[in-house]
Amino acid sequence: MLAQTFTIVAPVFVLIGIGYALAKFKVLKESASEALGQFVYVVAIPILVFRTLIGADLSTGLPVALWVTYFLGVGIAFALGTLVIRKGFARDARAGAIGGISAAFANTIMVGLPLISAVYGDDGLVPLLLIISIHLAVMTVGMAVIMERAAAVDSGTATPPFAQMAVGALRTVFMNPLVITIIIAFAWRMTGLELPEIGADVLNRIAATALPLALLSLGMSLVQYGMRGNVVPGLLLGVIKIFVLPAAVFVIGDFVFRLPPLWTAVATLTASCPTGVNAYVFANRYGTGHAMSANAITTTTLSAIVTTSLWIWFLDAWFGLSLP
Repeated sequence: MLAQTFTIVAPVFVLIGIGYALAKFKVLKESASEALGQFVYVVAIPILVFRTLIGADLSTGLPVALWVTYFLGVGIAFALGTLVIRKGFARDARAGAIGGISAAFANTIMVGLPLISAVYGDDGLVPLLLIISIHLAVMTVGMAVIMERAAAVDSGTATPPFAQMAVGALRTVFMNPLVITIIIAFAWRMTGLELPEIGADVLNRIAATALPLALLSLGMSLVQYGMRGNVVPGLLLGVIKIFVLPAAVFVIGDFVFRLPPLWTAVATLTASCPTGVNAYVFANRYGTGHAMSANAITTTTLSAIVTTSLWIWFLDAWFGLSLP
C-alpha cells in the first residue's frame, strides 16, 4: 500500500524537481520563470478554482466545522513555532512570528491542489477549495496583525489599532486574483446560469494546464531559497509543519468534530503540505527570519515526497478511502 501511495505522489514531486532543474541549470531564463509563475497565479489556478467551484456540491452549507478544524491546527502549529524560536533560540518577537508562520502556512495552492487532485480526485478538491476560500484571507490578515504587533514590541512603540491593521491587510487580500475568482464563482452560482459549451471547453483546457505548470513553477522558484544559515531552526519548524500541524488537524477533525472521512483526510493532507512561500515574503517584508523561513520552505518541500506519502498511507489505513 505504501508503494502504491508513493507511486501516486511521486509524479507531483518529479514535476517540482524538473522545474528546479530547468532553473538551476539555466535551461530557462529567470524571466521565463517569472512569466510562468504569473500565468499560473493570475490565470491558470484561478480558472481551475472557478471551474471547480461553480460545479461543486455545496448543499451542506457553510463548512464551519471544517474551517475551525483546520485553523485550530494552524493556531497550535503557529504557537509552537513561535515558542521554539522565541524561547529555544532567544530571537526577537518578529523572528518568533516568522517562525510561527513558517510552521503554520501550508502551500495549499502550488502543492495542495495537485496533490489532493492526484490522491482523491475531484471529490477531494471540494473540501480543499472550501479551505482555500478563506485560507488566504485568514492567514494574510492574521499574519499582518501579528507581524505589526511584533514589530511594535521589538521597537518599543505603541501597537497600531487592530482595525487599522486588519483593514490594510484586507485591502491586499481583495486585490488577490484567487480571492477575486472565488467571489466571482460564488456570484455565478447565485445566478443559476450554465456556462456555454464553448466557454466551458476553453476553461477546461486552461484549467488542465494549471496543476502541472504550478508544480514546474514552484520547482523553479525554489532555486532562490536553497539552504542558508540557521539550519537547525528551519529543520525544527519543518518538523512542526509536516508532522505536528497535520496531526493536530487530524485529531480535531476526526475526534472532536467528527467530520466526514474524506474531509478529515483532505484537511490533514493539506496541512501536511510544505511551507508556503508567503513565509519568506513576510520575512523579506519585515527584514528578519530570512534563513529560517527559506530553510523551512526548502526542507519541507524536499522531504514532502516521503512525508506526504506516509500521511496518505496512514489516512488510507485509518479511513479505508479508495485511492486511484
